[in-house]
Amino acid sequence: MMEERPRYHRVITDDLDAFFNILPPYVKQPLQEDKESTDLIEVVLDLGRPPEARFPRRESTPSEVEVSQTDIDYVTSHIGQFGDDNRAGIERTLHRISAIRNRKGRIVGLTCRVGRAVFGTIKIIEDLVESGKSVLLLGRPGIGKTTMLREVARVLADNFKKRVVIVDTSNEIAGDGDIPHPAIGRARRMQVKTPNMQHAVMIEAVENHMPEVIVIDEIGTELEAQAARTIAERGVQLVGTAHGNTLENLMLNPTLSDLIGGIQSVTLSDEEARHRGTQKSVLERKAPPTFDIVVEIIQRDRVAIHPDVAQAIDMLLRDEPSPLEIRWQDENGEVIIEKQAPKPNAETAMKKHRESAYRLFLFGVNRNRIEQMADEMGLDVNIAGDVDDANLFITSKQYYRRKPQKLRDAENANLPVYVLKNNTPGQIRQLLRSIYPNNGEEMPREKEAASFGGALHEAEDAVHQVTDGAGAIELSPQSAYIRRLQHLIAERHDMPSKSTGKDPKRRVVIYRDKRYK
Repeated sequence: MMEERPRYHRVITDDLDAFFNILPPYVKQPLQEDKESTDLIEVVLDLGRPPEARFPRRESTPSEVEVSQTDIDYVTSHIGQFGDDNRAGIERTLHRISAIRNRKGRIVGLTCRVGRAVFGTIKIIEDLVESGKSVLLLGRPGIGKTTMLREVARVLADNFKKRVVIVDTSNEIAGDGDIPHPAIGRARRMQVKTPNMQHAVMIEAVENHMPEVIVIDEIGTELEAQAARTIAERGVQLVGTAHGNTLENLMLNPTLSDLIGGIQSVTLSDEEARHRGTQKSVLERKAPPTFDIVVEIIQRDRVAIHPDVAQAIDMLLRDEPSPLEIRWQDENGEVIIEKQAPKPNAETAMKKHRESAYRLFLFGVNRNRIEQMADEMGLDVNIAGDVDDANLFITSKQYYRRKPQKLRDAENANLPVYVLKNNTPGQIRQLLRSIYPNNGEEMPREKEAASFGGALHEAEDAVHQVTDGAGAIELSPQSAYIRRLQHLIAERHDMPSKSTGKDPKRRVVIYRDKRYK
């Protein structure tokens, strides 16, 4: 008989008893008795409503008793003090409690989130952080960025004997209280008094404590991006996370694009433009990236890696496929590495985008009616069974007003949301025309190429016209991706711009002065 191979498992510590002890007894007891209590994500306590418990695949109501002010006061009396970001914790644990306040500042709602230290998450990228290069982690909320960051700090400090300093803005990495959670090992933790001082503490950490590694969660402002660049230029390894799911997100984010070198518009000579086979006005990387490597966390055990950020950005700006490495762990904990074929260039992506690239998640929308209307229009629609597999969230106005959890999750993950006024054939037809502006007909390749390459040139021409005295220039209708690039060109020239109109005729307008808006 063949011996069964042991399945790989990670060591998880969650201090659930400490978490349950802050909850009112009528909420605590049912949760402790729940068979899936070890998978609990968070508990929501809103004044005047029954408590709500959230698990990975379901939500439950531990009690039908409505939450009172006494219940909220009970919880707040058992936790630490709230900071300027309305977050608090339980001392020496990783649990996080976030407050909702009314206009007078009184707390009327609490989100009590379970914090877990997961040992073993770093294995999939251990060689990257060991290399001494700066690594940036990206991924949707709740995917495990902070958990991986915490493990990185511990391994670098304990296994590789590095001097590691964590800049812990909301005490999410090392827990609440003055004594950090054991999950960070020998790494040191610097707390941040208020979130808008995070950039200053980052610089202070380098100047005062001689770290070899700085670990920072949620780089989200221009000042923090500048501080990260300053730290990297001093030869200190950076490991951090930033707002955004992919490398392309950062490229299109003017606030954070400096993390990957920044993007600027340049005008080429006639000879260079002919040599490259491009328009004279192109986008190029402005400086060396702050982070050498970008890791996109797709799932908790699966990541996509850009091993050379400078090369990846240069190739993406030239509309060339960039190398990508996919890694995952099998059931025995072995890391599998796959060199993935380069992503299609923008022309190919736009073509697929117009045909069947959209994966629609329908929430409160009649699927049969969508498919029937698509058949009548000669379109091939792709309906996703799960919101994680979708790249467009479709819902009705009625459901959108209610803000259900799936909708909130989609918005937190930056998933585009299309809201139908109602489920009538006319509204559905308008939806499909917006997504597939050519009614399923393939766009001629020459026109498709011009719509991308010419769009940058058109935006540059508009900038020059506005500089020469024109009040406002309206550009040709373009896709959302191209409009973002046009906005970026305007911003790099310190000119305001906005998108106007409805798809498929939505377009960018570039202004000389903000008053023209």
